[in-house]
Amino acid sequence: MRKNIWIPLAMVAMAGFAIVAAANVGGDDSQANVSAGDTGADRVVRPDSQRLNEVDGDDTFVEFLDFECEACRAAHPAIEELREEYGDRVTFVVRYMPLHRNSEAASQAAEAAAVQAKFEEMYDRLFETQPAWGEKTTSQEDVFFGFAEELGLDMDRFRQVYEDPKTLERIRRDKVDGKALGVTGTPTFFLNGEKLDVESFDDIVQALDDAVAD
Repeated sequence: MRKNIWIPLAMVAMAGFAIVAAANVGGDDSQANVSAGDTGADRVVRPDSQRLNEVDGDDTFVEFLDFECEACRAAHPAIEELREEYGDRVTFVVRYMPLHRNSEAASQAAEAAAVQAKFEEMYDRLFETQPAWGEKTTSQEDVFFGFAEELGLDMDRFRQVYEDPKTLERIRRDKVDGKALGVTGTPTFFLNGEKLDVESFDDIVQALDDAVAD
């Protein structure tokens, strides 16, 4: 199965798989509720962080991502390959690092879909359609609500969660956590609480192999 990973890897390399520095772009983080006593481990994964899967083991892979980031979109197929190979042994967690005009709203849409057990479907839809809505100077909120309708969500409930200040607070808390952990752009990966310093996708594969072998 490993051979399949190299197909999306080519896409990742073309998009610049290395971190895309954009730390000072994005929304105001002032609403984020972060305790001064939070430890590094607390900041990597929160109890309410979105999980693409969850297993009994201790190994946890975390991606700080931006739905509007082209490198994150290019990495998405490769991350899906990793989930196929390691998803029965490693928990995959998503943290938000919104750095573009509409990426915070996209994260709100993902959070609102999660309440109706459709996080993964919205996560996939946002990356698959990114060329159509990304890099726009105008709000793409109507587009995100359209995705929710296509997914068959209860739209009143979706809007309620999307507009809830606590939803935005969680997203901005992720960004504050990321900055505290040294995340300066996306995608940035952590494995078992440690930031991965990667030069190629094979570095991630090797780190996961080492983790599950312990």
